[in-house]
Amino acid sequence: MVKEINSTKAYSILQQSGNTVLIDVRSSMEYEYVGHPINAIHIPIKESPDWEIRTDFINNVRSELEKKFPDIQNLSEVHIILLCRSGKRSGQAAVMLESEGYKNIINIIDGFEGDKDANDHRSVINGWRFNKLPWEQG
Repeated sequence: MVKEINSTKAYSILQQSGNTVLIDVRSSMEYEYVGHPINAIHIPIKESPDWEIRTDFINNVRSELEKKFPDIQNLSEVHIILLCRSGKRSGQAAVMLESEGYKNIINIIDGFEGDKDANDHRSVINGWRFNKLPWEQG
């Protein structure tokens, strides 16, 4: 079962743990133009124009983990925190990684931009950016 936490708790975990990584699974356009958490690893689970789940997603995660943790033999032990806009795509990514044997998966339930308010606006209720956690654009 994938653990779900909010962005503030995720940031706290990232500050305290050396074997934890933050993976942003949003599209390249979102990552670059909307912004992203500082030091996040960008591995899109979907891209335009088809918005289908990328068949190379799991391999891309493995490759990035191998680069970041060259001394860890069993990559399934690395703690992975996943982020998207609102927690849905990162939830899909979490299930996929768990089915591949990764054991320490956490989904950021409020994502980078958070839930929509009554006017369908994001970044006004919750989320990484709303909580003023470190992020950058470009």
